[in-house]
Amino acid sequence: MEFTCKEYFKVGKCEGEKLVDGETMPLVLQPPETNEKRDLESLIVGLKRNKEWFEEMIVKNSAVLLRGFNVGNAEDFNEIVETCGWEDIRYVGPAPRTHVHKRVWTANEGPLSEFIYYHHEMVLIKEFPKKVILFCEVPPPEGGQTPFVPSFRVTERMMEEFPEAVKDIEEKGLKYTFTALSNNDTSSMRGRGWEDAFGTSDRAEAERRAKALGMDMEWLPNGGVKTILGPRSLTRVFDGRKGRKMWFNTMVGMHGKELSSATMADGTEIPEKVVRRCGEIIEEESIQFKWEKGDVLFLDNLALLHGRRPSLPPRKVLVATCK
Repeated sequence: MEFTCKEYFKVGKCEGEKLVDGETMPLVLQPPETNEKRDLESLIVGLKRNKEWFEEMIVKNSAVLLRGFNVGNAEDFNEIVETCGWEDIRYVGPAPRTHVHKRVWTANEGPLSEFIYYHHEMVLIKEFPKKVILFCEVPPPEGGQTPFVPSFRVTERMMEEFPEAVKDIEEKGLKYTFTALSNNDTSSMRGRGWEDAFGTSDRAEAERRAKALGMDMEWLPNGGVKTILGPRSLTRVFDGRKGRKMWFNTMVGMHGKELSSATMADGTEIPEKVVRRCGEIIEEESIQFKWEKGDVLFLDNLALLHGRRPSLPPRKVLVATCK
């Protein structure tokens, strides 16, 4: 890799990285040996002077892991996010989160014992982030990885194994439902109540905001609400990503769950064996690495599904989402 950034970064390795279609995922960038300080200041300078190159690396490799720069806390992480210069996008979804500092939030605060299933961030909303940036403040003693999956590989393999089913779902589109309670339930990884999710306790205002996001609502007798989204596409192709067909949906994660469902847009059920095998393929294609304190991971949200492995406490990972 010949570039002027050698002064600021060297390419490293991490356990679990994979070579996918000629690209290393994640691309690990560390301080060069010439940088004795290995500090946040030198990282900020390197990012400022190489913004265009750094963004190209995120798109090219889908995931970039900054490691060894002594990033210590939410304030440091926020400075990195702001240095990159991408516009902020507010999270909308069921995950319980807490605002920490400026553009920084906690990642999903649902029970660490639960597996958060693979997803593109805010995939069901009309406007979703292009980049998801994660910072490990406290690495878990065991488990707690943030695995990610090259989405195009899922599409390729599903089209090989289920060409007719994929064609059928592509043509009809997908419909999702999700039920939210009135108030937050911190015992659930999908426990964010509708008042918190929509930022209002006024039903009419919640309906207006839901409509703007492309969803309909049905109010339930228990004070909760069922949101209906669809039709939504099964796959998407985004500019600058080699024409790859991304598996840009949450079919497996929402199909047949207690609070959610996924069907074809006309109400036709998706064959169980298709959903089950898709889940297996996603897991087979997943990339795992162990968090280290101070790690900052940049994910191309248009190209990768990501999740969270069950973890022993403590684990503290913070997040920022960008347009």
